[in-house]
Amino acid sequence: MSSHVKQVFARIALCATCALPGAARATDFTDLWWVPQESGWGANVVQSDGFMFVTFFIYGADDKPTWYSAELTWDGTRYSGNLYTTLGTYWAAPWNPADHPDAQAVGAASFQPSPVDAYHATLAYTVPGVGSFSKSIEREPLTQIAIGGNYVGAQVGAYSNCSNSSNNAPYTDNYTLSVSQTTSSATLTFNYASGTACTLSGPIVQYGQLFDMPNAAYVCTGNSSLTSTATVYELKATAQGLEGRVSANVSGGCQENANFSGVLF
Repeated sequence: MSSHVKQVFARIALCATCALPGAARATDFTDLWWVPQESGWGANVVQSDGFMFVTFFIYGADDKPTWYSAELTWDGTRYSGNLYTTLGTYWAAPWNPADHPDAQAVGAASFQPSPVDAYHATLAYTVPGVGSFSKSIEREPLTQIAIGGNYVGAQVGAYSNCSNSSNNAPYTDNYTLSVSQTTSSATLTFNYASGTACTLSGPIVQYGQLFDMPNAAYVCTGNSSLTSTATVYELKATAQGLEGRVSANVSGGCQENANFSGVLF
């Protein structure tokens, strides 16, 4: 058994019959989405579990803003449902309910998440008599989001595909976390309750509300040593702190996948 995996097993006293952790929550696609080469139009996505409400800022045949929305539900492969058009009172006049009939279904729409990451998707919509349209979209960043700070939190993960199958197991650990950030890079230093300190550092790319660190240096010292590379993804500042996911190849041929979250202190 590798020293890294052995230390993890020791710090949480796992047994061979321990149950795997509960399934991680699905990715939240709530964000502003666009095509970078087509600045001027896009879609606002608000997700609630398996439901997604999408508003489009697009333009009609007269090149004037046209209001559409979609109500989409997850079918196991993509979010799909009806495309609606709505009308209302001129914005500078008092609101008149008579100007606001029920939304009219005028077609269909779908949001297909990328199978590769949580930052890209395909948005498709069809309006009978007009046509069908499909766009490869991505999350749109507005301003750089600050993630630097000190946090207290927990990590839940699992080792899989280990050379020694007995090492395939879940783990949990608590930590304090220090994050430093520049415009193009970040360093995350986890000080685990087990006595191990792990640092993940490298360039970061912002997609909307999320950061991606695709080639982070992964170094652990203390009660366990490790030098590897990792992917830190879906790294997000929350109202209370920070959350993210990490994937790496570690000692013993193991694949480590984990979710972490912490609150500011």
